[in-house]
This record gives sequence, structure tokens and C-alpha cells, in this order.
Amino acid sequence: MKTVQLPERYQHVMPYLILENSKGFLSFVKEVFDARETHVTHREDGSIMHGEVMIGDSTIMFAQASDQWGVNTAGMYVNVPDADATYKKGIAAGATSLMEVSDQSYGRSGGFKDKFGNTWWVVTP
Repeated sequence: MKTVQLPERYQHVMPYLILENSKGFLSFVKEVFDARETHVTHREDGSIMHGEVMIGDSTIMFAQASDQWGVNTAGMYVNVPDADATYKKGIAAGATSLMEVSDQSYGRSGGFKDKFGNTWWVVTP
């Protein structure tokens, strides 16, 4: 495979989420994952046409659903320093538990589903 010159802060594979409540999602990832907002473009109606956040060194792109682009959520696996603390922050921010944090062969892990339809598996290797 040829090497591709990527823009700064981009990776070869990045999730792109289309959501019912993109502004709420932006607040959620900032609260739970200390995500850093790196770009937001709004439509004339104030909704998010294109947004980008970084969790650690990984970028997530997202947008508000529209007539042209329907909802498209994702499941994400996120390596974090403290899976227990991140899981608790997710639940406190309104997510629903999928699996409480426990010891697994690959590390300490748990999962939750946010109110925007995305699943998050948080893992401390």
C-alpha cells in the first residue's frame, strides 16, 4: 500500500458519525473523554454540518443528521487510563450500561451506550 500524506491530526481510519443531536454529542465526549474540539462548521440553521474532536491522538468526525444524510452511529473501542473512572463518567453523563467494568484477558474493560446511539467500550490495557 502506498503511503498517504495525511493532514495534521488525521489518522488512516476515522469514524464519521451522523447524529440526531450533534451538539449534545459534542458536550458528551468533552465531559466523558476530555475530548478536544478541533473543528466545527455550522449550517445556516445553527446545526453542526461538520465537527471534529480528538480523544487522545484519535479523531472522530461527526455531523447533524439531515434529509440528505440519515443517522449513522458507531461502536468504538477506546483505550483509556482508567476504565472504571471513564465508565462512571459515561453513566453519569446519561449513557446506559452494556457491561460493567471487569477484568478481562486484554485488560480492564466495560461498555456503555450513549443517548446518541453509539456504543463505547472503554479499556485499560
